[in-house]
Amino acid sequence: MTWHTEPPAFVQPFIRWLDRWIPQDPELRRRLRMLVFRVLALTNIALGLYYFSYRYTRSLNLNALWFAIPLLLAETYSFIGSLLFILTLWKPAHRRPKPPPEGATVDVFITTYNEPLEVIRQTVEAALNIRYPHQTYVLDDGNRPEVRELCRELGCGYIVRGPEWEGRPRHAKAGNVNNALLQTSGAFILFLDADQVPAPNFLDRVLGYFRDPNVAFVQTPQYFYNVPPQDPFASQAPLFYGPIQQGKDGWNAAFFCGTNAVMRREALMHLGVLRYVQLVEHRVLEALSRVTLDLRTGRRSIPRQYRCHARRVSQAAEEALQALRRREPLGEILTRFHNAIQAIRREIVLGDLQDIARALADIEDITPSYLEGQAQTALTAAGEAPVAQLMDVKVVRDVRQAIESGLDALASELVGIAAPPAETIGLDRETEQLLALEMGEALDVQPVDTLTVTEDMATALQLHALGWKSVFHSEILAFGLAPEDLGSALRQRFRWAVGTLQVFLHYNPLTMPGLTWGQRLQYFMTIYSYFSGFASLIYLVSPIIYLITGIPPVTSFAGEFLVRIAPYLVFNWLMFQFASWGMRTFRGEQYNLALFPIWIQAVLTVFGGQRIRFQVTPKVRRSGVYITLIWPQLSVIVLQILSGLYAVSAVALGWRHDVAGIVINLFWIAYDLFMLYPILTASVYRFKGTYQPPLEMASNA
Repeated sequence: MTWHTEPPAFVQPFIRWLDRWIPQDPELRRRLRMLVFRVLALTNIALGLYYFSYRYTRSLNLNALWFAIPLLLAETYSFIGSLLFILTLWKPAHRRPKPPPEGATVDVFITTYNEPLEVIRQTVEAALNIRYPHQTYVLDDGNRPEVRELCRELGCGYIVRGPEWEGRPRHAKAGNVNNALLQTSGAFILFLDADQVPAPNFLDRVLGYFRDPNVAFVQTPQYFYNVPPQDPFASQAPLFYGPIQQGKDGWNAAFFCGTNAVMRREALMHLGVLRYVQLVEHRVLEALSRVTLDLRTGRRSIPRQYRCHARRVSQAAEEALQALRRREPLGEILTRFHNAIQAIRREIVLGDLQDIARALADIEDITPSYLEGQAQTALTAAGEAPVAQLMDVKVVRDVRQAIESGLDALASELVGIAAPPAETIGLDRETEQLLALEMGEALDVQPVDTLTVTEDMATALQLHALGWKSVFHSEILAFGLAPEDLGSALRQRFRWAVGTLQVFLHYNPLTMPGLTWGQRLQYFMTIYSYFSGFASLIYLVSPIIYLITGIPPVTSFAGEFLVRIAPYLVFNWLMFQFASWGMRTFRGEQYNLALFPIWIQAVLTVFGGQRIRFQVTPKVRRSGVYITLIWPQLSVIVLQILSGLYAVSAVALGWRHDVAGIVINLFWIAYDLFMLYPILTASVYRFKGTYQPPLEMASNA
């Protein structure tokens, strides 16, 4: 099953006529289509440069720069977005699936938290019916008895979090998946959300791509079977799960979208172990730096008898720091540091025991031989016990109090993470948990990213930076549930925006090592798109300002301005329509403008340092009126209508004579109202009827 739909009836005669003159061979048609797109794209770029050369040099109203400059910046932002769009679609990948490999082991992960039982049942039953041999697991983050019983009834695996997660960061869906990864062993993992019902041929269609050992994951589209034809909340994304993902695939930058994707376990574990190593190195570097700094600043507070020991600890820390910067093996560095600290502590213990022996020499019933035996026992324990246990030995408490800088605690921290990280995969479960506690996490290896609420995009970015490949398979092979009320839809879009911007803060693709320039721009394009709310607000407010005040942002709305902007806008529209030919993408265009408050709020939330928790999109039908959620859009609609009425009245009464400017801005208001109208109707929309996933279409694809 694919995204393409029948073109509108009024253009079908033209399509049939054109079909007679173009090659019938699919490959030749694809090349011809690509050629036409590139011609339109290059023409659009040329006209855009022609237009902006005029805008930046001769069009600005110098008497109203407060108005003219923001509008020009908004237009520039849109032009850069068009350039990134062109780059994405310049060389799309067209994949032909290969037969699946024989004997590959596959785990199917169905993640759930609070979804209704009937939704989970439908997904589990379909997953069990996937034809390729596999193991199915439900990852229940809600730890619900009814889900456990359902899994027992249907005969699939059931995984919940263990006691090691108590009091530790849970990391929502990412933590749920990471927990399951360390309890399963399949070479490949099919990720499904609780509502994503897979087709029986899912694995047969995508596993063949993994014959290339460098492929980390294969992503397929998300398609929602409960969306009516009018798509009231713009839930379907045929442009993204079609030309855009194919274009990103051409740059080896296809996105992992969290569900309906198959991932190679080796790639995930590679990322998880590397992230663990980097975290350990960071903590070691930080702790060693604190050791040397604290000893320098607190040297006077250390009793004289311990200063020589403190200098030796500082020297050992400096040597470890230099070795770390030389990229020597971390295990060797920490082992040397550990041995140096142990030697120093043995000397301290020996000195303290000798002082104790002298102080107690006059006490009856304590013979020198007894003291000698006790000292030897203590020294033996000091040499064999872990540093963390030695910290509690009574004879060295004076040392801990003397070195107020916290030297011993830092040394214990360093030794506690001294185990070679690459070996943690083969450790038993108890050892893994002990190491994880040292890092403040429930698990020491976290393959799926835990720093953002869009863990899928962040994980894909890091895999690409490590040199792994990705594939986008454009066939629809799973069928899910979209939000059925505006409130849920807006929360979902807000989470996507926030997560994408968090990726920019934590893993800036423009500076992250390991990425190709094409991959950098593909990730940056998605991040860049979420800043569009500011440009949209300027576009919506500009006609209002002009119609009320009469102040133009340009020197003239006619003449040179009109001659340059009209061809540019026409070819920009033609290019976009050609790229999305046969797809219903207009609803998405309307929502991209209408959701400007959500995009602005997301930017302010992330760059303002606010935290956001991962929220599962509701999978149950809700009802209600959500007009209060769109008060910014409603305000813009009211202001545009009032400003238009005011300007028309002013012309009619003879107050104003700038008819051309008023007509042009009334046209933009009509366009804006048309674009904003769907979200107004969506606020009172109610879903009706029932829907079932069209599995028969996928099984015959």
